[in-house]
Amino acid sequence: MFEIFKSENNDQFYFRLKAKNGQIVLSSQGYSSKSAAQNGVESVKKNSTEDAQYERKEAANGKFFFNLLAANKQIIGSSQMYANTASMETGIQSVKNNAPGAEVVDTTIA
Repeated sequence: MFEIFKSENNDQFYFRLKAKNGQIVLSSQGYSSKSAAQNGVESVKKNSTEDAQYERKEAANGKFFFNLLAANKQIIGSSQMYANTASMETGIQSVKNNAPGAEVVDTTIA
């Protein structure tokens, strides 16, 4: 499930993809408008099935994470930190499995 939400701190819109167990597997950057965040969700749905769109990285602290890239190679979303590459690959598989048909919940609607 995708959640679209607005930050109280900076007035930006964000989205996050949650796995069936409720764990956040992908988070977006901030967007200035809700429509831009919605476009980001659609880009995740479109690009999430292509393994070449995943950028696998190791952080300075030795943990692992991934970025999902759009066709223009801009980052659409980033994962949490993982202790090892196997866990990171499980996270990537979760995005591949869940994102294409995920429901979108807009929490900014009162």
